[in-house]
Amino acid sequence: MVNNMKPGFFTIISAQFFSSLADNALLIAAIAVLIEIAAPEWMRPLLKLFFTISYVLLAPFVGPFSDSMPKGRVMFLTNNIKIVGCLLFFFNIHPLAAYAIVGFGAASYAPAKYGILTELLPPEKLVLANGWLESTTVVSILLGTLLGGLLITDTVSSKILSLNLIKFLNISTPAESSIFIISMIYFFAAILNLFIPKTGAEYKRSSLNPFLLIKKFINCNIILWKDKVGQISLSVTTLFWGAGATLQFIVLQWAEINLNMDLDQAAMLQGIVSVGIIIGSFLAAKYVSLFNALKVLPLGVFLGLVIPLMTMSFDLGSATFLLILIGALGGFFVVPMNALLQHRGYVTLSAGQSIAVQNFNENLNVLFMLGLYSLLLFFRVNISTIVFGFGAFLGLTMLIVIIKYQRNKLKYDLNKLIGDKRSALLQDKC
Repeated sequence: MVNNMKPGFFTIISAQFFSSLADNALLIAAIAVLIEIAAPEWMRPLLKLFFTISYVLLAPFVGPFSDSMPKGRVMFLTNNIKIVGCLLFFFNIHPLAAYAIVGFGAASYAPAKYGILTELLPPEKLVLANGWLESTTVVSILLGTLLGGLLITDTVSSKILSLNLIKFLNISTPAESSIFIISMIYFFAAILNLFIPKTGAEYKRSSLNPFLLIKKFINCNIILWKDKVGQISLSVTTLFWGAGATLQFIVLQWAEINLNMDLDQAAMLQGIVSVGIIIGSFLAAKYVSLFNALKVLPLGVFLGLVIPLMTMSFDLGSATFLLILIGALGGFFVVPMNALLQHRGYVTLSAGQSIAVQNFNENLNVLFMLGLYSLLLFFRVNISTIVFGFGAFLGLTMLIVIIKYQRNKLKYDLNKLIGDKRSALLQDKC
């Protein structure tokens, strides 16, 4: 099946890999910058919050922008915005503000990287394509997290700082040297974007009036949330990405407290979750079809029950096994949900608009959950209490989603909706 993928698919995958690799390495480097300037601990989760806020604020506009030109060009332009965000770290801009600019680029990039899959491939290949994209993204999260931790170590950073080019640029700290290397990775990803083929997809040109765009975006949200398949898959992906973003920081603090690890070591342990997601994504791509996607929902409840076991782990061996299990469960149930949501979004809206709606909802939940987590840290809530509450919230919310799915199943032919192949290109749905 891999050999049947259309030309350009693996160029897209490669470009996404390096861009995501840099995103995740930069998070660790940005945390290192906060440590260097002695910023309070509760500010660390705010990095992700500032990164994510663009996904919410720009949501009405990035969909039409993504559909306004070939998506390879969109990905090239938005990757360059990420490079600008990296460079701001060197001009005494607060790390939160600089990282927010990188988030601005990422938010503009996202509808194109997912939307191009629906333009390039038929619906029956979307689970496999998403398995590839999510697996590659998760590998980049793993390697990016490890790279970020490696770049800030004394051994590696001292070698980078000894380079003549680094001395010439007046780069003097481990965090700054790592950000310079990361900006070079973004540059390479931008070059790869230039080789992404045009799909020939064309959409009705949207108005540039911001009020009309916001009104249209609200209507798009309503359409996807009212869709009896879309609302289930959107609920799951919204919950998963909010939980996943929060879990990144929970693992860092948990590793520091339960396993006595420094940031560079904890970053490497954080990458263990990504190994599990890779395993789960691969298994989902191999064994779950688009029509069977909704059958994986109970795994979300089970994941909520497994997470509190983190509080009972105080050694590296048990921690590694548990984090791989958590990642595998998450990867196995989110990949089919992503594919299903993209298909329904493409049928009911358009490639760019549907991904923009998805990103808006997912990242609104990221803002909520990270904001809540920062608040809990500010009030010095015990990490074990946070982990238990996090797992309970996840399990209970997934149970509510399953109940909603069962009710929809009794009233509607969901298989017929999943099999709908109407082209959104011919319609102006919202």
